Amino acid sequence: MTDTSANATTTEAADPYHQLCAYTLAHPSPIFLHQYVVDAHCIQHATTNTKGIAMSFALVSLYLAVEKNISGKQIQRFHMQMARTRKPWPRFAPPANSAAITATDVMAAAPGPDRDRMILTWAAAVWNSCTPQVQQEVRQLTHAELGIVS
Repeated sequence: MTDTSANATTTEAADPYHQLCAYTLAHPSPIFLHQYVVDAHCIQHATTNTKGIAMSFALVSLYLAVEKNISGKQIQRFHMQMARTRKPWPRFAPPANSAAITATDVMAAAPGPDRDRMILTWAAAVWNSCTPQVQQEVRQLTHAELGIVS
């Protein structure tokens, strides 16, 4: 009998996204880069079956990071504020074309300032892979939920 749990753990550890998560969770920066990683990954791998809450929170995060230069730490606070509202969150169309940058590309950058910049570049690439219509709908949602003007 084969122990598949050990294989799953080994596969996850070798996965660039999980390696990047480990890197950002251990990162000492107060801006909390991990938030950008989770949200870029969510949108880059979104499908029509992705839950509305996941898409809404991740897209708001990317918008705030890319267009408003808001830290991952502050985005976490905004997510908590949004979570207080119990409602159905809108489903957005996932990007038709995936961003050219992936977690693999980010992990290929040298740890430290190069990789940290690459995380932000990845977040911007994923945000920019969304249609202008989706971006505008996210700006409107962010204004309605958080009072942030585009």
